[in-house]
Amino acid sequence: MSKIEIIKEKIRKKIPVIGTHVLLADSCITEIMGDTGYDFIWLDTEHTGLEKRDVLLHAIASRGTGAALIVRIPNHDPAIVKPLLDMGVDGIIFPNIRTGEEALQAAASCMYPPEGFRGFGPLRAAKYGMMDAAAYIRQAKTGIWKVMQIEHIDGVNDLDGILSVPGVDSIVVGPFDLAASMGHIGNPGHDEVKKAMDTIARKTSSKGIPLGVSMLNDVPAIREWILRGIDWITLDTDVVHIVRGARETLRNTREIWRREG
Repeated sequence: MSKIEIIKEKIRKKIPVIGTHVLLADSCITEIMGDTGYDFIWLDTEHTGLEKRDVLLHAIASRGTGAALIVRIPNHDPAIVKPLLDMGVDGIIFPNIRTGEEALQAAASCMYPPEGFRGFGPLRAAKYGMMDAAAYIRQAKTGIWKVMQIEHIDGVNDLDGILSVPGVDSIVVGPFDLAASMGHIGNPGHDEVKKAMDTIARKTSSKGIPLGVSMLNDVPAIREWILRGIDWITLDTDVVHIVRGARETLRNTREIWRREG
């Protein structure tokens, strides 16, 4: 089974699927997070300076771990999608999907004809030619996760159209940008935003499509999302993990020194 098929199986069995965001270039971070036990790594190329070679190194690092590597790209350009899939990443997160038409193009860019228009040329994805082409094509149909991120009120308004697109494997909510699009920037806990997120959860679940959320480690908000019925969650970033650990070590050491010195 591919790593994505393992994730899908966990979702079917109602086993929590948990990932973390990676923003930094050093691929050792992906290896560390994967070995820590996360189900997947959300590698972010939308808000970072990561280039294609960085993605390749993260993909190589993830292979020896149990974590899938899912890449959020900066926009919906199929020219960005193709080389990443050929590198062997396990999924693509398409940011700011607002319409069914956008979701249709996004999903199609990940699929070979006749379902889509992905050009054929897998290299690392097909183990550098050591995997039979027909076998890779079969694997690509089920082993690549096509995730649509809803982070604008327009996406909520056309959610029925987005959910009806063949090939949409999952929906993920971006609470902060969704709140900003509704006039509540910095306040995803606003009642209007919560109602919109409730709508996303209800409609997505009714279609049997897995639902995820991308957020920081906010315990009350995590509880709310569990009650909404999420299937997976991505928490914090490598930067947050480093800063939190560094601050805790420094604070604890100063406190011990103050008491004992």
